[in-house]
Amino acid sequence: MARWCFRHRLVVLLVWVGALCGLGLTASAAGTDYANVFSLPNTDSKRAYDLMEKAFPETSGDTDTVVWKVDTGTVRDQDVRSRIEPALEKIAGMDGIGAVTGPYTGERGAAQVSRDGRIAYAQVTFTEPANSVPKELVQDVVDTAQGAERGGLQVELGGQAIQRVQEPPTGLAEVVGLVAAAVVLFLAFGSLFGMLLPIGVAVFGVGTGLFSTQLISHATDVPDLAPLLATLIGLGVGIDYALFIVTRHRRGILRGTDPEEAAVTALNTSGRAVLFAGGTVCIALAGMLVTNLRFLDGVVIGTSLTVVLSVLAATTLLPAFLGFLGPRVLSRRQRRLLAERGPEPERASGLAARWSGGVQRRPRTVAALAVVAMAVLALPVLSLRLGATDQGNDQASTTTRKAYDLLAEGFGPGFNGPLQVVASGGDTTALVKGIETTSGVAQAVALPPARGVTVIQVVPTTSPQSKETDDLIDTLRDRVIPQAGAQAHVGGVTAVSKDFAAVTGDRLPLFVATIIGLGFLLLLIAFRSLVVPLTAAVMNLFAAAASFGVLVAVFQWGWGLDLLGLGKEGPINAFLPVIMLSLLFGLSMDYQVFLVSRMHEEWVHTKDNARAVRVGLAETSRVINSAALIMVCVFLAFVLSGDPSAAMAGVGLAAAVALDAFILRTALVPAAMHLLGRSNWWLPEWLDKRLPHLAVEPAEEQAAEPPAAVGSAAVGPASVVHGFIRSVDGDAVHGASVTLMTKGGRQLDRVDSLADGSYIVAVPGPGTYLLAATSASYGSRARHVVVGGGPLVYDVELADHEVDAVN
Repeated sequence: MARWCFRHRLVVLLVWVGALCGLGLTASAAGTDYANVFSLPNTDSKRAYDLMEKAFPETSGDTDTVVWKVDTGTVRDQDVRSRIEPALEKIAGMDGIGAVTGPYTGERGAAQVSRDGRIAYAQVTFTEPANSVPKELVQDVVDTAQGAERGGLQVELGGQAIQRVQEPPTGLAEVVGLVAAAVVLFLAFGSLFGMLLPIGVAVFGVGTGLFSTQLISHATDVPDLAPLLATLIGLGVGIDYALFIVTRHRRGILRGTDPEEAAVTALNTSGRAVLFAGGTVCIALAGMLVTNLRFLDGVVIGTSLTVVLSVLAATTLLPAFLGFLGPRVLSRRQRRLLAERGPEPERASGLAARWSGGVQRRPRTVAALAVVAMAVLALPVLSLRLGATDQGNDQASTTTRKAYDLLAEGFGPGFNGPLQVVASGGDTTALVKGIETTSGVAQAVALPPARGVTVIQVVPTTSPQSKETDDLIDTLRDRVIPQAGAQAHVGGVTAVSKDFAAVTGDRLPLFVATIIGLGFLLLLIAFRSLVVPLTAAVMNLFAAAASFGVLVAVFQWGWGLDLLGLGKEGPINAFLPVIMLSLLFGLSMDYQVFLVSRMHEEWVHTKDNARAVRVGLAETSRVINSAALIMVCVFLAFVLSGDPSAAMAGVGLAAAVALDAFILRTALVPAAMHLLGRSNWWLPEWLDKRLPHLAVEPAEEQAAEPPAAVGSAAVGPASVVHGFIRSVDGDAVHGASVTLMTKGGRQLDRVDSLADGSYIVAVPGPGTYLLAATSASYGSRARHVVVGGGPLVYDVELADHEVDAVN
């Protein structure tokens, strides 16, 4: 497939451009139909909502708030009313506004003025839910209300619809993330074209994914959170997958391979790993389905579809781009050196090689330091409290945050999250009195009953996000309502958030067990080992605990919030663990696949665990760290999205990827594999026979078979490879193990070198083979050798602790 895409590059490019433009035009014509279908069956808040919907069906539209404050006098002064009342009347007359309830009319209006008379509010009810209200209408409401401001009179607005118009321009986070990724890629490759390749592939993958998700929103319920998360994960994996393939392709060209063959080899090795890694990400995302939280179904569809299209772009569009560029994928300096000095040797060098050798020499020290670092970062997770962010977590400069603070100042911190006790039977009067005398209640007012349902508005003395408010909800449900003998349920946004956090917490263990189990099975089948997937599962739990520790420290404890401009501290969003763990497990599995697949390739060739771990780390650590740095840049850019939930997800995922790549995959995993030795690759024979074969590495090329038995016709001419095993100083190496294998790693012959260092191994016939020499005193070396019609003389030189890699 890679060869076909390389040779028919114009056709492939036109197909992708046509798909992107066609989907874009269709999606633009169809528009969006995102729906936040949120339901918590069998919860007390859901029963309260069902009763409310039955008794008050007209309150389905979004209700927002206009708040104003005077520096001197009161809000009842004529000069204040003369500015506010015309603005409220103008808003009430707008098309799409259902009602405006102000503080200047009726007994209920008087309750909308603070005790000191300096703060008042009006409620603006739209005819549609917040996500369906046109932004133009919301902006008109904001402009009209704030047009009444003057010196000494402050006007602010709060609510979900208002929040939508104060978000930064769409695409700002994506653009910043792409620019940061471009800088990292240019530093890694030193080539403009090399930098543009991964970004171009990611744009095609994410673009087609987002347009497809937009179209799917007309056929099923997709929340408006889905495209944001799809962009977040799509940009990250799209750039990373292309980076892995381009790195392998460039290495092939630098070692003298023709660009077409280099592209085919890159896709046949790194491309297979990309396919496998993309599958693990989709499976991890699909793990969200076991939570049975139906609003996450659309998130799974949007993000998984974007990942699939990103993988498809990396494996089809990228070879086409490589065909257009040819050797220009290298920098000018690299092309000049290649012409002057010839191909580079097949050897890892530099910082990566030195670090890999250091991990091999001191695995216990490296492992201990890594475990201590992860444990310290994970400590804050013991204080994790799930809840929901509200407009009190918005940036201090936003009008929604200012309105939130004004309401808290004038009417108490609990005013921003009132509880609704919905009663359908029993003694309502006794229930109201019981609620009023309950500790933690600032106010309890029963509204006029409708259709046999009475709603009691309960204002707590504490903020919606405080633990005391959660305790009050439990007290009302467990003690106050039963004592009053009423049939009632506690609802409202704060109660829904509490119930959602409880449901999520209950289902989280099953979710984690599911995605860890699926990941374990995939790695077990791919690497034919029990220890490798077990190590990956433990590392994923480490990464999850440490990343949530960082989230708690930043968003719950408030460390660095002012520096990041992210509002004030509060609980961690209840839905975030599910979404973040899905993405984290998928992405960390990517790095595990790329790291261990190179180790496994070397293990198959040499059966030397120390060499396999050393070479695998030396050759992949740099590209894994570059890929992680790109992901960190993309995720952190979503701090600029203006959405507190997206900012929280961005910071959490950035921390998770950084810890996973820079500490776990670069230090702890290889150190543990050195300590475990050959047991890394252990698999019971009975299990090996029953597992299906799913190899990340390309299929082994068939080597020539040995000559037929005596009395049969010979299949091909037999030959030998012979020579001497010597040290760098020229001394003979006695007892070195010399193994002849096929290119895929199947052993053909094995001997030990004699006292003078000589060896001789039998070759079944002409072809390319892998010759590996291993000595406990000098380390290992492996090379491909080409045998013709006769014996081949091949001397091997072994050096101390040399990191020697096989392409």
